[in-house]
Amino acid sequence: VFDGAEPNPTDKNVEAGVAFFQQNGCDSIISLGGGSSHDCAKGIGLVASNGGTIHDYEGVDKASKDVVPLMAINTTAGTASEITRFCIITDTTRKVKMAIVDWRVTPKIAVNDPVLMKGMPASLTAATGMDAMTHAIEAYVSTAANVLTDSAALMAVKMIYQYLPKAVANGDYMKARDKMAYAQYLAGIAFNNASLGYVHAMAHQLGGFYNLPHGVCNAVLLPYVMKFNLIGNMTRFKEIAIAMGVRGENLSCSAAAEEGIAAVKRMGQRLGIPANLKVLGVRPEDFAVMAENAMKDVCSLTNPRTATKEQIIEVYRQAYEGE
Repeated sequence: VFDGAEPNPTDKNVEAGVAFFQQNGCDSIISLGGGSSHDCAKGIGLVASNGGTIHDYEGVDKASKDVVPLMAINTTAGTASEITRFCIITDTTRKVKMAIVDWRVTPKIAVNDPVLMKGMPASLTAATGMDAMTHAIEAYVSTAANVLTDSAALMAVKMIYQYLPKAVANGDYMKARDKMAYAQYLAGIAFNNASLGYVHAMAHQLGGFYNLPHGVCNAVLLPYVMKFNLIGNMTRFKEIAIAMGVRGENLSCSAAAEEGIAAVKRMGQRLGIPANLKVLGVRPEDFAVMAENAMKDVCSLTNPRTATKEQIIEVYRQAYEGE
């Protein structure tokens, strides 16, 4: 048993895990937990099978050999790391979350059992659930979206908006746990094929700089990035609003889309998500470097609107002030 996977797993965790894997003559990996456990396991498997260091695999499809068999047993309803080709590892030297996207790291078997998610405290339920909501929304407005990812993403939005508050309010309510297990899985299917956008590209920098919880960062940034992205695909943002139950059919496209953004923001407030980046200890003097790094993040490639560095800094500022 290797227990060295920290929240927001690092390159050092992966290095230690590879040494442990080799010393014990292992031939496969079972990960138990949430996204941090699964991502660390993916990183260990990737390096154990292909050599080098985890830094060699930052980017898209850098591995040349199949990864040792991975089985992911999930205990949270959020990251969908148990079924995706995404592996996020913090480079401790650069203070950057490396986005490693490679079909070879997709686990062979994924287990989602809501009984295993019952132990999540309300705060973790809220943060991981808002991570799943971010996956669904970013996949739906992604430039790589298609009819198959659309159906999974919209269903996930609908289910999360309906059942996440119930799971946060009462962690023993198994119907809500069950629906959230399905919803985060659907969101994972969507973004695994359509990819993501600036919410994740920017959140990765907050995690790398400050070691903040990924789901919380996504939840705080989501309404501000949605507002920035509106002109990129306003019709899709209206459809997201309708999926959340906003009566958008009787509103103009822009009004319905704005109502959807407001609904996401209210949802975060009701779930106890921090109000802004300021209360999380983020420093404005870091915005410029984080914006530069966000523009290089692979998740930015499929965002529906292309941003300048100054525009990303402005989104960080709005999220910092909670405007």
